[in-house]
Amino acid sequence: MVKFLDLQKINQRYREQLLEAAARVLDSGWYLLGSAVKQFESDLSLYTGVPHVVGVANGLDALRLIFKGYIELGVMQPGDEVIVPANTYIASILAVTDCGLAPVLVEPDPATCNLDLSRVESAITSRTKAVLVVHLYGRACWDYSLEVLAMKYDLKLVEDNAQAIGAEWKGVKTGALGHAAGFSFYPGKNLGALGDAGAVATRDAGLADTIRALANYGSRVKYVNDFQGLNSRLDELQAAFLSVKLKGLDAENQKRREIASRYCHEIDRDSIALPRQPDGNSQNIASDPSHVWHLFVIGHPHRDDLQRHLTANGIQTLIHYPIPPHKQKAYNQWNQLSFPITERIHSQVLSLPVSPVMTAEEVNLVIKNVNNFKPHVSV
Repeated sequence: MVKFLDLQKINQRYREQLLEAAARVLDSGWYLLGSAVKQFESDLSLYTGVPHVVGVANGLDALRLIFKGYIELGVMQPGDEVIVPANTYIASILAVTDCGLAPVLVEPDPATCNLDLSRVESAITSRTKAVLVVHLYGRACWDYSLEVLAMKYDLKLVEDNAQAIGAEWKGVKTGALGHAAGFSFYPGKNLGALGDAGAVATRDAGLADTIRALANYGSRVKYVNDFQGLNSRLDELQAAFLSVKLKGLDAENQKRREIASRYCHEIDRDSIALPRQPDGNSQNIASDPSHVWHLFVIGHPHRDDLQRHLTANGIQTLIHYPIPPHKQKAYNQWNQLSFPITERIHSQVLSLPVSPVMTAEEVNLVIKNVNNFKPHVSV
């Protein structure tokens, strides 16, 4: 079996360092809001080039706390609108609605599966306060035109960087492009903890201070609560693990690019939609520093047949994501809306294995079996 993502094998490479980190935390007797969290916040700040980093419990909370922070600072208020890509993972939208804000769904660019930035301005109204830019599948979603719109309409640009840590746009790391960014360190991410973990990065010192308080019951001083906050704290153990693994992130991302390059060059079926640049080129995308290949997502009109074929040949795949947010029961008020590009993407996408521990033989097997696929078409 070619595993979709062999977390045991990935973390095994850091085993001794992780055990040492765990021992340091255990022996310290301090397990929350201690030196390991401060160290990781400093490490991530240095890595991204963003001066203020706040460790939190998970990626969803990172986004929730950004919006809650803006509300507490009077930048936003319940009922304000946030533009969100229609094909994102539902966590992006949950972060908006949990704060009483109104998501405005916008179709993606079918070439990139990221938010179609050419559609953003037409979605802006007098109530729009932010654009939530999701760097989906590990690919940076950015353009100068977005910054122009933010200045023209006084918008906050919030990055959902859950899948793209290490990606760059014109030499600037994702997470450092907008006004604030949320990170997820779920175990399966490019930088994964051994449990849930997340962080917020921002250049706004006031926002960072507010988020740090909100994440700690709304308190800056123990038993003094300035806000109606959350309990969303990155624990010392996960922070220590993340500092260890951050050192290997760039090398692991490069390995992902090498695998993606092979897929882009060697998968040779006209029916397979490969990741591509906006100009339609699928050959030069793999080495692009704007993509860290958290997921390698292909498309096929007979996606389910392809997945069964690969499973039968020992290749594990996943679907990211089978149901678009506007078709979820959780948002049944949107179920009658039509987003045809989003709906086509969700019906056709399939994620192939891509990880820093895949062997050349495993990559060969994936390519061979994708190329051998013949859909069962009813006559």
